[in-house]
Order: sequence, then C-alpha cells, then structure tokens
Amino acid sequence: MTAPPAPHQPLILAVDDEAGNLQLLRHILQDQYRLLFAKDGPRALELARQEQPQLILLDVMMPGMTGYEVCRQLKADEATAAIPVIFVTALSDASDEVVGFEAGAVDYITKPVSPPIVRARVRTHLSLVRVDELARSRLEIVQRLGLAAEYKDNETGLHVIRMSHYSRILARAAGMGEAEADDLLHAAPMHDVGKIGIPDSILRKPGPLDADEWKVMQTHAAIGGDIIGRHARGMLAMAHQVAMTHHEKWDGSGYPHGLAGEQIPLVGRIVAIADVFDALTSARPYKPEWPLEKAVEHLRQQRGRHFDGRLVDLFLAQMPALLEIKQRWAERAAA
Repeated sequence: MTAPPAPHQPLILAVDDEAGNLQLLRHILQDQYRLLFAKDGPRALELARQEQPQLILLDVMMPGMTGYEVCRQLKADEATAAIPVIFVTALSDASDEVVGFEAGAVDYITKPVSPPIVRARVRTHLSLVRVDELARSRLEIVQRLGLAAEYKDNETGLHVIRMSHYSRILARAAGMGEAEADDLLHAAPMHDVGKIGIPDSILRKPGPLDADEWKVMQTHAAIGGDIIGRHARGMLAMAHQVAMTHHEKWDGSGYPHGLAGEQIPLVGRIVAIADVFDALTSARPYKPEWPLEKAVEHLRQQRGRHFDGRLVDLFLAQMPALLEIKQRWAERAAA
C-alpha cells in the first residue's frame, strides 16, 4: 500500500462539478501531493482562502459560477491572488484559452486529461511557485538586514526607503532596464549594512570624529562588502557593489579604494547621489534639514568632484518624482 503524502508536500485544490473527474485527478496526483476537492465555485473560493493551496486545478463549465468567474475572484482577492490556476476543461478552442489566460490562469489542460501531462504541468508550476517564494524570502532578508544597520545609526528606516526609490528613479533616467532598476531598489538599502560592525562609541558620537575614529568609520564599506559576500550575478551582486563603492568619489578622493570616474560602478555612482541628497534634505540629530535649493546647489557644486556630472543632471531633471517620494515617505514628528 502506498504511503499518503507527507504534511510538507504541496497542497492542490481540484475543482470540478463532476465527481468522476475529481476521482481521476485524485488517482493521478494522490501519491505525490495533498489534495482538496470542491464541486462548485463558492466552495472553491472558500477553501482557497482558508487552506491556501499552492496550486488550483479548475474546471471551466460548472453550474452557477463558471471557472472563469472563480479565477477572476481569486485574482481580485489579495489573499488568493498569488495562487496559480490551471484550467482543466473540455473547451479547446483558442478563443477559450484566451479568455482563461485573461482571467488570470497560468496554464490550460484539455480533457480528456493525460496523466503524464497533468503531472508534468503540475510539477512545472509548483517549481515556479517555489522559485517565487524563495525570491520573496531572500528579498525580505535583505531588506531586514538593511534595516538592522539603521537601528545602529542615527538614521531611520524611512531614509533607506527614500534613497532606494531615488536610486531607482535615477537608474531608469540613466537608461537602466526595469528589472535591473528594481534590483537596485532592493539592493540600495544594503548600502550601509557595514555600520553593524562599527563601535557605537564612534557611530553615535554626537560631535565630529577625530582622525583615528574616521579611519574606523571608513571601514564600514568593506565590512558591508564582507557581510553581503561576493555573488556572480543578480541583486546580491549589485548590493555588494553598492556597499563597497557608494563612498567612492568621481575625482578619486573617496574610499575605500580611491576609485575615480567610470572605475566606480554605475550603481555606486547612483546610490552616492541618492544617499547624499536624502541626508541633506532630512533632519538628523546633528543637523537641521537643508532647504531644497541649498541641497540642489550642493549637488551642482559637486559635479565632477564627488559625483558623476551626467548623473547629477539626470537626477535634478527628475525632481518632481523625487519630491513625490520625499513627501510620501516623510518623517513624522514624535507625538
């Protein structure tokens, strides 16, 4: 006798008004997956919300509520919108498939079903679910690690939100593609993660740092690179570049390596501008908020010195979008 699927196995909801079709799906899938069954749309919606299956196999032609309508309601509900839906139906015209995909389905299996095809399609879409879950988990870890650095510093979590959005806006203006700019949005909060390794006596010192303390403070860029680690590609590789190079300066006077000009990776040059602009236009325990005009003038003065001049011009040209971010994520006065 075959053992039942383990509790950690993926949960699949099968929906069909014909008991024989549900029985067939049970026979095909029961050895590898946990299964739920519904014979109408309202019950399917109820089970989807309550049980949160990893995948839904959904008949189209059902009395009362069609599969198309069930799918639309699933995608309209935040609690179930991410659950992939595969239509399993006798409808085989291309126009029927178009309606199904427009309703939000990820795939279409026509009846009579082939067991190998059902298993293959289910396996494929569950693999995609796992990839999405892994990406979301990794992103959340990265974001929380970035916030951990803010707890050590005099800044707030709103600083990393604002400067990250500023970075994305500038990246798009500089010609970066949508996906790469989104990676920068998520990598930018890691820019100062190395401050975790800086002693509080230096990081929270109310007055100016002396020469020895400043040398220690400068090590946060390399510490951040060590924390993030080296990666061949993707968002973490970008985060490593940002942490290591956002304090480099166009004229070569920055740290930790004294890189100059286009030796500095583009993402480092972008984050340098976004980070300084937000620092200038936000109040800190050690300084008041600068007026916008004064901050803009500082960026202009630092063209070709601290900052890449072309990027400064592009950044200032995006000012309406930047000010919208500044307002949306403004600091709130303590009650």
